[in-house]
Amino acid sequence: MENEVEYGNKKVRIAAVGDIHIRESDKGKWSEYFKEVSRQADVLLICGDLTDTGDEGEAEVLAQELKSCTIPVIGVLGNHDYEKGRHKLIRQILQNNNMTILDGEAVVVEGVGFAGVKGFGGGFDGHMLSMFGEGAMKAFVQEAVDEALHLDRALARLDQDHESIKKIVLLHYSPIKETVKGEPEQIFPFLGSSRLAEPLTRRNVVAAFHGHAHVGQLKGETSGGVPVYNVAKPILSRLGYEFPFFVLEV
Repeated sequence: MENEVEYGNKKVRIAAVGDIHIRESDKGKWSEYFKEVSRQADVLLICGDLTDTGDEGEAEVLAQELKSCTIPVIGVLGNHDYEKGRHKLIRQILQNNNMTILDGEAVVVEGVGFAGVKGFGGGFDGHMLSMFGEGAMKAFVQEAVDEALHLDRALARLDQDHESIKKIVLLHYSPIKETVKGEPEQIFPFLGSSRLAEPLTRRNVVAAFHGHAHVGQLKGETSGGVPVYNVAKPILSRLGYEFPFFVLEV
């Protein structure tokens, strides 16, 4: 097991990957991957960019490939899934095929609470964009603020409905700078936002997973000590994972 966190007697193996970028030509190419995930984990998280160009045909291929997966699958959408404005259709196709897509919601699986949002950009730490200037800039910042609020509300519902539950967060965009290092600094504002990190610490999240930055670092942590994992498939492949998914046991 790659990492292990002790929480009582029950342990749940959580597999996570992001940026799988399914294409219509991928039919039959993912079956063994999902079978292997099912052998090694109890839950699979897919952290956005489920499709390559945001086409519903790609979502249909993923839905078929996921039939080889015998464990619960939870995901969030990524920016690629929004490319053609068909994100609602992509979500519907996957949810009709036994995948849970979170967008400001939470779900409990195997006794663990999962909360998810896509997230958004805006920059990190002292270099976050501020709500100032042109309307377009204010709208950009507001999107990040709204995503952070949606995440906080999802975590709050878990706290309200399930006392002392272990909480895991799924994102596409990063909540910290450390896991996007390796990408050009000029594009950091488009890779994530520190606004997403605040709810992780305040709500005592066990760990957070994201993707989006293909040339980043696998692990970092928030200023409050919450582990954050960039599980973008290209990173896991670069690190030598035969089957590129990361497993955390909680």
